[in-house]
Amino acid sequence: MKKLIYTALFLAVLFMVTACGDSKDKEERNTDKESEISTVSSKQPDEEPEKLKAAKTETQPAESARESTQQEETGMKMKVQVGDTVFTATLAENSSVDALKELMADGSLTLNMSDYANMEKGADLGVTLPQNNEQMNTQTGDIILYQGRTFVIYYDTNSWSLTPIGKIDNVDAEELREALGTGDVTVTLSLE
Repeated sequence: MKKLIYTALFLAVLFMVTACGDSKDKEERNTDKESEISTVSSKQPDEEPEKLKAAKTETQPAESARESTQQEETGMKMKVQVGDTVFTATLAENSSVDALKELMADGSLTLNMSDYANMEKGADLGVTLPQNNEQMNTQTGDIILYQGRTFVIYYDTNSWSLTPIGKIDNVDAEELREALGTGDVTVTLSLE
């Protein structure tokens, strides 16, 4: 009987050691794969073949102009007041914008916005809105929602997965930077 118990214990220990070894091998393989994936995804855009770069350069302005025109034709407008300067923004069409409109249904929304990374001003909304994230290359005047809670106005470029809220109409980088200033700023949003 003791011999049978010892044999069972020996087999159980042997099984556990084998399983741990396989698990460790899998972890090492996964770490190697993650390293490969990280290396591949960290390649810089300038490593693209010249033909691909040229094709992207040719199509991006046309697509951007088309999207901007479509947004202006169909989107609702919002006033963005920064001090004495009032901008008009065309809103995107998504559930995040619908939720933002509900926040402003009873009147304007005043936000104390802080500068971040010399490219944007952002403010916590105090509530979480639905997210409609998409990979974006932001431009001056883009208004986005970050992580469902932060309302952001871009005055420079960025590339990230963000929720589009709208775009300030007919504004250039210098004009927007001057209005937003270098530090914290109070911005009032209202629907037109």
